[in-house]
Amino acid sequence: MREIQASDVTQTVRRLCVEANCRLPEDMRACIARSRDEEAWPIARDILDRIIENYEIADRDYVPICQDTGMACVFLEIGQDAHVNGDLAEAVHEGVRQGYADGYLRKSVVADPLRRVNTGDNTPAMIYYEIVPGDRLKITVAPKGFGSENMSRIAMLRPSDGEDGVKDFVVRCAEEAGPNPCPPIVIGVGIGGTFDRAALLAKKALMRPVDVRSDDPYYAAMEAELLARVNALGIGPQGFGGKTTALAVNILACPTHIAGLPVAVNINCHVTRHQSEVL
Repeated sequence: MREIQASDVTQTVRRLCVEANCRLPEDMRACIARSRDEEAWPIARDILDRIIENYEIADRDYVPICQDTGMACVFLEIGQDAHVNGDLAEAVHEGVRQGYADGYLRKSVVADPLRRVNTGDNTPAMIYYEIVPGDRLKITVAPKGFGSENMSRIAMLRPSDGEDGVKDFVVRCAEEAGPNPCPPIVIGVGIGGTFDRAALLAKKALMRPVDVRSDDPYYAAMEAELLARVNALGIGPQGFGGKTTALAVNILACPTHIAGLPVAVNINCHVTRHQSEVL
């Protein structure tokens, strides 16, 4: 059994909170730059230039890419032969607390959804646990802004709705979202499982690099088709028109019940942020 100190978890989460908010992943930067070069609409190109300038300034000056520094979503892949000395959940929350204070990141969490009093430190984090083989602990911090989160949807389709029903639902979600999630967007799609599992799959799909397609050829083809259909909507960067409405559609699927076809769409903005480290 390999021992991991809770204090090391805290320091790692603290650092990842700041890095994720200040440094856009390289795959996102490359995709946005490529989209700018391929964009035919002058206004769309100009907006993409501003987006590129923004993330370059954030990287250079180590300041947040966006004023909405998000709710901290923390994914933990825990090796079954690893043991954390201390309270793992509290270690994560403390890391978020320190990261958002030390990084001067906006505190955006209220303690109760109806009695809306800000917690003042961006806790609690949303923590997702997964037990995996090995003796390591992989931590991924993905700050999630709510301009895009609010545009996310879930549907319990009928099995008879089939592939076309799933595709139409995804495209309809993007169309109804319009400019609200600050396009160009990344679309995470979860298919199968149960109501809650589909939503988690959709959120996890957003962690995949935008230049990596599904390893299942069937879903890889569906991702390409959906990306083309969403971009054909013409919503464009920030909703001013153009061919670049989405940068990627990432699909994750899992087994489901014979009577159901759950599908969830989790939308992220052009600041699709996440940083990882393995302890």
